[in-house]
Amino acid sequence: MVYVSRKEYFNAAHRLYNLSWSEEKNREVFGPCANVNWHGHNFELIVTVKGKPDPDTGFVIDLKVLGDIIKQEVIEKVDHKNLNLDVDFMQGKMASCEIFVMEIWKILAPKISGVSSTAKLYSLKLYETQKNFVEYFGEE
Repeated sequence: MVYVSRKEYFNAAHRLYNLSWSEEKNREVFGPCANVNWHGHNFELIVTVKGKPDPDTGFVIDLKVLGDIIKQEVIEKVDHKNLNLDVDFMQGKMASCEIFVMEIWKILAPKISGVSSTAKLYSLKLYETQKNFVEYFGEE
């Protein structure tokens, strides 16, 4: 099994806020991330696909095709957007990185399987900051 990865970047704003909690509790739990005026990050998304190399091309997946899928299906929808307000697949959801990466998986997994009979989405790694990131393997 071979694992190939593609890295993409985007900028986005969000706010961590639970509507069923008071303003005070939100500030207590989420700190500055509950800022009423939002806050932003320079995100880094690493998409890893696993599979056996095609005998004709030697590719697990054509990385140009993978990059196009990521850009069209995710980056163009989230770059320079407010995750809470502007991103259709995040509507009504907590805009934490944990929830965000799970929603990205739901979009990318079928698209990747659709362009290859052997390649499967293996993992997503989403860096919110240089120190903080989440990793998801499609398990719920």
